[in-house]
Amino acid sequence: MSKSKKLDFRPNDYVVYPAHGVGQIISVEEQEVAGYALELFVISFEKDKMTLRVPTNKATEIGMRSLSSPDVINQAMKTLKGKAKVKRAMWSRRAQEYEQKINSGDLIAIAEVVRDLHRTDDQREQSYSERQLYEAALERLTREVAAVSGGDEILAAKQVGDVLASRVAPAAA
Repeated sequence: MSKSKKLDFRPNDYVVYPAHGVGQIISVEEQEVAGYALELFVISFEKDKMTLRVPTNKATEIGMRSLSSPDVINQAMKTLKGKAKVKRAMWSRRAQEYEQKINSGDLIAIAEVVRDLHRTDDQREQSYSERQLYEAALERLTREVAAVSGGDEILAAKQVGDVLASRVAPAAA
């Protein structure tokens, strides 16, 4: 099998690229690289002011996927409501695991990172690296929720924030 199966992505489709999150396919173009003609998806990540070119025959291999279904979004929201599962491993090991989950492109895994690293006002302060990982995961989650629900990131951020707030409300009462 010389070629991986091609995905049915078209220009203007929103996709999730594991290492960068939600982007929009601008076009599909042919380019010659090292004497080979390559067909490439041109993906724009508006927020990051970045354009990425991905060979169409490698898209599935690297984990590029369509946006999550509303069911997966609901599952991610349920995951956020769950109790944080923080392993007793060294921070460097946990940070590595969180980083892998964020870069996996799996929305449920990203929701787990947000859940595990979320802090309420009465909990201890986050370290700089914890905050960086939390914000990266939260941003990925929020962008995908926004893209699935029609593109309003502020509304998506409020929705995610409300779910996280509802999780801690009963404990405070």
